[in-house]
Amino acid sequence: MSSEFPSSIVSTEPFTFCGRGEVWSYTIVERDNAPERFVDYTPYVIALIKLEEGPFRVAQLTDPDFKWETIIIDGKERQVLKFNFDNVEIGMPVEMVTRVLFVEGDPDSGLFIYGYKFRPLLERSIGTGREAPPLGNNSGGTWPEVG
Repeated sequence: MSSEFPSSIVSTEPFTFCGRGEVWSYTIVERDNAPERFVDYTPYVIALIKLEEGPFRVAQLTDPDFKWETIIIDGKERQVLKFNFDNVEIGMPVEMVTRVLFVEGDPDSGLFIYGYKFRPLLERSIGTGREAPPLGNNSGGTWPEVG
């Protein structure tokens, strides 16, 4: 019995995803069940995202309705964004963004670790009725000119 994948389903060619998808499922991570590194960021939403091209990704949701809140992190008062969970829905269109995942060391001078998260899909027009090219670099396009 071979443990290799058939060559018909394995591709070694680079592929760039457009970065858009929809929420397939989600859960709210509370303080009591968060990994230690992320306890100070609770509560937050982790979602299973189905990308437009078909594959699934697990990622944190960010940037919906939110509000600033003061909390204590490592004994210091910090302003953090708190997520409005009422706006999360199965089927909600989302897009990938780069955001800080966590800070190694001191929050003021430590190493900021970046990664991908997903936010609700933003309106992608610039007032002309024309849409911007797809996210990512699949299109090779630029923003349409304002005429």
